[in-house]
Amino acid sequence: MTRPKIFVIAGETSGDLHGAGLITAIKAKRPDVEVTGIGGPKMIEAGQEAIFPSSRLAVVGLVEVFSHLGPILSAFNETRAYLKKVRPDLLILIDYPDFNLIVAGMAKRLGIPVFYYIGPQVWAWRQGRVGKLKSLVDRMAVILPFEEEFYADRGLKVNFVGHPLLDCVKAGSSKEEFCVSHGLYPDRPIIALLPGSRHGEVRRVFPVMLEAARIMAQTRPEAQFAIAVAPSLGLQQLKDMTKGHPNGTCPEIRFVQGMTYDVMAASDLAIAASGTVTLEAAILGCPVVVTYKVSPLTYFFGRRFIKVPYASLVNLIAGKKVVPELLQNDATPEGLAKEALLLLDNGPKRQKIIQGLDAVRMRLGQPGAADRAAGLALELL
Repeated sequence: MTRPKIFVIAGETSGDLHGAGLITAIKAKRPDVEVTGIGGPKMIEAGQEAIFPSSRLAVVGLVEVFSHLGPILSAFNETRAYLKKVRPDLLILIDYPDFNLIVAGMAKRLGIPVFYYIGPQVWAWRQGRVGKLKSLVDRMAVILPFEEEFYADRGLKVNFVGHPLLDCVKAGSSKEEFCVSHGLYPDRPIIALLPGSRHGEVRRVFPVMLEAARIMAQTRPEAQFAIAVAPSLGLQQLKDMTKGHPNGTCPEIRFVQGMTYDVMAASDLAIAASGTVTLEAAILGCPVVVTYKVSPLTYFFGRRFIKVPYASLVNLIAGKKVVPELLQNDATPEGLAKEALLLLDNGPKRQKIIQGLDAVRMRLGQPGAADRAAGLALELL
């Protein structure tokens, strides 16, 4: 008897995390399933045979895509060849819509059913893609509470399964243990710097964060800074970017790799690049100042198409401004330092943000998202 074959595609660090959870859940239900596709180290560890590394596809912005055309085209070609040759029993797509919707078209022409886990954020921009989703995707599992109604009203077969971060966002150590192991003092303020997981965004955002840290250290010399280094980044890359910031101006910088949740759980607040990390902060109860920068041309075009009032998922889920957002031209060191310093004190603004984060966490559903999504996907086999 032939073993069922599933091809799974995730294009970024967050997709690798959620893809790993989904693969683990699928294999728990159907141990005989073979999983191949495009993924990162977590998906490979969960049992995927990756034909292309997802780390080579992580990019944000219309302009930035052009510098990644080589790897993107290579991934397309390898995926097309695999789908034609093997004809897997199911294609599972995780976020990454510009790439994945083209692959969905390939699968549709080959008669391969398509399951989309963590659907494209078409409610934010490019809503014209809804028609394409409806024609190409057999079933969707969404992880944000308002998405189910959005897609269902437009004729897609969709289920809200809860957010997978509820199952995995946990600190591995206490604040005291974390501080001891990284040379920090638990009785002094700790500020997490979270510059993102993509090389392009780090180049744009991290220098601004570093300068903000320098400004904060002048006002609050007892402050300590922990830089969370994403697995997709090189530690030396970030250390090289700090060379223009002498230790004397900010003496308590620590680099911590592969322990982002521990960093946030131990910190009094975080300055973070907009993305999934804002929801991780909500789950951990860590107040956050959100920032982001893209190329000027990407921003020029993007602002004309984006349909939502906020950049961070926390504010979008809340339906109001819970955490401060400083984006593009407003993302200045002075602005970030000012907002962060306001949150260091245990005043009304900090308490209001913590309450807002609690409310967002409640709206994310119940743990077990990957298990529920796996059950829906396996119904298509």
